[in-house]
Amino acid sequence: RNGAGKTTLLNTIVGLTRRRAGTIALGGRDISTLRPDQRANAGVGWVPQERNIFRSLTVEENLTAVARPGKFDVERVYSMFPRLAERRTNMGNQLSGGEQQMLAVGRALVLNPQVLLLDEPLEGLAPIIVDELLAALRNIIEQEKMAVILVEQSARKILPLTDRAIILERGTIAWTGSSAALLEDKEALATLLAVAEKK
Repeated sequence: RNGAGKTTLLNTIVGLTRRRAGTIALGGRDISTLRPDQRANAGVGWVPQERNIFRSLTVEENLTAVARPGKFDVERVYSMFPRLAERRTNMGNQLSGGEQQMLAVGRALVLNPQVLLLDEPLEGLAPIIVDELLAALRNIIEQEKMAVILVEQSARKILPLTDRAIILERGTIAWTGSSAALLEDKEALATLLAVAEKK
């Protein structure tokens, strides 16, 4: 739910919010004291809720401006998101909300991170765009074997893609377990996420 601490958690992992306790580790390395740019260089990819694409640059410039060597290059992003290939010369501010979200994901991927953080990637998108984005995320998770942390309120759409689920309530863990178990736990879905059973 809103205000549970989901975005704060991601912002803390990225280094935009100061942690109060605990450790943030990536690949066994403590990154807790690193600046945000150093965390990105260490392998933390981030797609913020606001997308933060460069609106005055073309799609291609958005991708090439931040690209780092690795398996995800501009052409790989275009194959994952054909809409972006069609709009490669369009400015960021000429894209629809869904296309901007695809570009934000693509821009995070060309950094070739070890872990990809996504903050409510499906929010406000048309159903056809949601389906395209879910297919791309399924590919990233299942085929590319990339570690992904998804913050999302659309539990029924995201849980089939993920291995583990955590429900936050006012900054604390209210439920944790396998995603499959949460999908079956009608009481937890109803009381913690206000998700009604499908008729």
